[in-house]
Amino acid sequence: MTPHDRHSRLQDRIEAALKRKAQRSALSVAVKRGRDSRRAALDAIPGGEAFREEVRAIKLRCLEKQQELIERFAARAKERGTHVFMAKDGAAAIGYILTLAAERKAKTVAKSKSLTSEEIEVNESLEAAGLQVVETDLGELIIQKTGEKPFHLVFPAVHKTAAEVAEIFKRVTGENVPHDIDAIMKAVRRYLRPIFLNADIGMTGANIGIAETGTIAIETNEGNARLVSSIPDVHVCIIGQEKIVETIDDAFQMMFAHPVSAVGQHLTTYVTMMSGRSPMGEGDSARESHIVILDNGRSQMRASELYSDALNCIRCGACMNICPTYGVVGGHTFGHIYPGPIGIPWTAEIHGLEKAADFAPLCVSCGLCMEICPAKIDIPLMIAGVKDRASRRQPHPLINRVLMAAESMAKLGSATAPLANRSLQNALFRRGLEKFVGIDRRRQLPPFSPQTLTAQFHRRGPAKIAGPKRKVAFFTDVYANYNAPELGMAAIERLEALGCEVIIPPQRACGYPYIAYGDLKRAHKTAQKNVAHLAPYVEKGYEIVTTEPTAAYCLKVSYPRLLGQSRRSLAVVEHTHEYFPFAAQLENDITASEQSLLAGRTYGFHIPCHQRALGAGRHTVDFLQKRGAKVQVVETGTCCGMAGTFGLKKGFLGYELAHAVGEPLFEEFKASGVEAIVTESSVCSIHLRQGTGMPVHHPLELLQPAE
Repeated sequence: MTPHDRHSRLQDRIEAALKRKAQRSALSVAVKRGRDSRRAALDAIPGGEAFREEVRAIKLRCLEKQQELIERFAARAKERGTHVFMAKDGAAAIGYILTLAAERKAKTVAKSKSLTSEEIEVNESLEAAGLQVVETDLGELIIQKTGEKPFHLVFPAVHKTAAEVAEIFKRVTGENVPHDIDAIMKAVRRYLRPIFLNADIGMTGANIGIAETGTIAIETNEGNARLVSSIPDVHVCIIGQEKIVETIDDAFQMMFAHPVSAVGQHLTTYVTMMSGRSPMGEGDSARESHIVILDNGRSQMRASELYSDALNCIRCGACMNICPTYGVVGGHTFGHIYPGPIGIPWTAEIHGLEKAADFAPLCVSCGLCMEICPAKIDIPLMIAGVKDRASRRQPHPLINRVLMAAESMAKLGSATAPLANRSLQNALFRRGLEKFVGIDRRRQLPPFSPQTLTAQFHRRGPAKIAGPKRKVAFFTDVYANYNAPELGMAAIERLEALGCEVIIPPQRACGYPYIAYGDLKRAHKTAQKNVAHLAPYVEKGYEIVTTEPTAAYCLKVSYPRLLGQSRRSLAVVEHTHEYFPFAAQLENDITASEQSLLAGRTYGFHIPCHQRALGAGRHTVDFLQKRGAKVQVVETGTCCGMAGTFGLKKGFLGYELAHAVGEPLFEEFKASGVEAIVTESSVCSIHLRQGTGMPVHHPLELLQPAE
């Protein structure tokens, strides 16, 4: 498949998904409920988000000892009478199950929800061999009866309405099923009851395997897994080897992390722990327990410096609940078998790079998946790695190459500012830019300044500060340097008024587009250069300050990962600051006139995605409130849709999708009653201004120059 074919096919799939408004609405409600419930659950417990540190520590420790734990788990399970089979791949696992079914003359297999079995497409193979396979989880049963793949990891049929589900079970059962939930559930129970009672084989996955005892733990909210695993004479569990933890205490921590991250429950309704099987009565020797421990590429992932982190996934689905583009298009567009953000690296490693590359461009690199992940997996960097590998087979499309060269484009725009700015306002030029480059003609673009911030500052020279409180190396990035030098100068002058000696050291733009679009070689090179430029100033006592949240994120979060946690990169991390948290350290009492500067003004504050990892704009809100403003944080819990330069691109894999993501937030702002929007992100401001029709300001634009 050519890059054009892949791009066109993905555009078509996005367009089709955006047209299914009822499906979009149902998905939006479900994922928002998931993240809101998670937030409420964590707010109600001591420590809140701190549990993520323990989950990650457990997963890393168990991953380090994986082979040992697999062997210990298998030995303990065998001691309890369980048959254990190590499956190198899906074919081996399916072969083992088919042999077992033949030996037991099985005809019917009752299954509970298991993404690991979906991974190896076990249903299709068993059905091809003449077995009847019935999914007993309601969502999975709906998916099975419609011949679809799961739409969401936790909510497989979230895209179906009650009316659609009623029609499905009317066809399946032959009953007249009314279009309401209670009637549907009664019809499903009547349909499943004889299957539970008469199945020859019950098949489940497992959320956890415990090496200490050879126990599997299965967590459900419907109880079907308990019936499937206990009633049939033969129980088969398929478990990925990465799910095996060391101790019962480890398992208990996972039992909390799974439901609280997925749906905001502190514990699932049913937790079934099985260590072998007991006979149903005296003389009953027919009952068997079989555990298939699946590798299927996991050992290869573990050996990868970049992708081994994916094995820490606990399958909670939280990354899908917060992913802005997944929340609009869903798992049939954003996924293969494993959907959503974590589905990209998993698909690449388990099902092949080509399949992952089909939907990897839907990741807009907002970073929110890592911020919500209970195991703190660096999903964005792994996705960047998938995009990078895919680009070696098929080059990046032109628009991505142009946007990755944003700094060079900005230099050119600034150098030719009068002509460039007139061109950007010319309809004919914008049509050509859309057709031949791929920047959507509808997107409003900021003008370029003929004088960069760096040039203006160097012409002015550093201010003479007697006995400076702090020394600051100002990091400009693209917007403050080439588009809005007045913003950068306002920041510098305010720092100087607070007693800081400020310089602008040599630097490149932060280079985040290289990560977003997947050119890790250039991302690494940019990180090296900027750290080489900035670290000597840190060593001389300078603090690095920037007004752009993505630049701060890049320096503090992305660079150390790109550079292998090098000493100098960590020094830069330690001494890099967002503008307002840094300024807050220096402010003492403010004058009465400044305290009333914004009195009577009402603002809605937007938290850019990358700012969420750095403090969520708390100091900025406080800064404005101290000056008399009423500030309301307005958000939906996910991205505004612009996602850096993503929203500049034409069509459905750009402007249209960005707007669809942003619509709920636009409506929130318009309904909030505030007079204007405040955000520190240069690109978010473009999208919010266009999507809401409201004024959008950087906080520094609201202030008079410091005296």
